[in-house]
Amino acid sequence: MMNRKPGDIFKLIISIVVCELAGVIGSIFTISAIPTWYAALQKPSFTPPNWLFAPAWGTLYLLMGIAAFVIWRKGLDDKRVKAALIVFLIQLILNALWSIVFFRLESPLFGVIVIVILWIVILFTILKFFRISTLAGGLLLPYIGWVTFAAALNVSVFILNS
Repeated sequence: MMNRKPGDIFKLIISIVVCELAGVIGSIFTISAIPTWYAALQKPSFTPPNWLFAPAWGTLYLLMGIAAFVIWRKGLDDKRVKAALIVFLIQLILNALWSIVFFRLESPLFGVIVIVILWIVILFTILKFFRISTLAGGLLLPYIGWVTFAAALNVSVFILNS
């Protein structure tokens, strides 16, 4: 069990809220496109039902927040912690950017480009997190798994609609 440090609860809440906020930002650009543009696209047979995305992403953002907290609590005076959190924030921005590019700009092609870059930065984040905390790195494994699936879905949508 981890020893509690002063400010841990604050750091945990901030970490989770920041991650969930990235999801809220992405959903702002997604929600209006689901019943219109996205509904009209040809999709592969492995496309999950629309209702599955919100709980899946909500859970993933929670896990990301906990992982970021585990790293943050190691202390920002550690260069490895600072570097890991910077890379983490970059992937979080790319995560929100994908929704904007795919849904708002209605561009499966640019979605593929962003999600491939996102996947690479997630992998880099996981490697940096694992060097600091096995727990934090492990908490991001479902995320890269889901983004791998999302990338396959994005590529398939692009191919089917080109």
